[in-house]
Amino acid sequence: MNSTDTAVSDDVLAGLRSISTATITMVLLKRGIRNCWLQGPRPLLPLQDRVAGPAFTIRFVPGRDDLSQPTSYAQPSSFRDAIEAAPNGSVVVIDGRGSASTATLGDILAARLAVKGVLAAVTDAPVRDSDEIRKVALPVLSAGAAAPPSITGLAYAGYGDVIGCGNVAVRPDDIMVCDNDGAVVIPHELATEVAEAGHEQERFERFVQLRVQAGSSVVGLYPPDDAALEAYQQWCQAGEPAPL
Repeated sequence: MNSTDTAVSDDVLAGLRSISTATITMVLLKRGIRNCWLQGPRPLLPLQDRVAGPAFTIRFVPGRDDLSQPTSYAQPSSFRDAIEAAPNGSVVVIDGRGSASTATLGDILAARLAVKGVLAAVTDAPVRDSDEIRKVALPVLSAGAAAPPSITGLAYAGYGDVIGCGNVAVRPDDIMVCDNDGAVVIPHELATEVAEAGHEQERFERFVQLRVQAGSSVVGLYPPDDAALEAYQQWCQAGEPAPL
């Protein structure tokens, strides 16, 4: 994995778990980052809790006959090695090149990740054994399901490098947040800032939702004009009462 000077704290990760991926994309957009939501991966099962953790990256390349054989699984450097290297508390992110017809993860390897304490697995390719994966205590976000194994179209290329997953660049130790809208990547160095700004954004949106439910127009409210901002500050000072 990429060696970062400072690990993102548990408090920051807990803060990110309280913020939706929708809010995170807006917070990142305000900081000039548009391409942060992974295109394709969706939860195999609805997520009961949001996931946030550092990325552990795995990369596949296009398959080649001499590289993509059943015997490849037993090579000294194989996908199995990457699975074993995935650390507790990480989110495994697999660059499956957006394949629609070859799976990158099956139920046995998913079970191994769960036992190792991995928080979730994300891939822009399908998974196989999807019915069995749904029984594993591991949130999995994928581009659906496909029966053929990875070696029918892909070749394992390594782990711990910058990858592209869902048309988004993901660096080792960038922070992944996953919920039922999908997966977003937060640059490691922005994690604390995003957690703080996201908390404030969601608090403001709770205020907006209460105003809308009370009959207010969204014009001048979302985005807010000066009067709406003043009302918001008063609401915060009053202890965020609900309903309004």
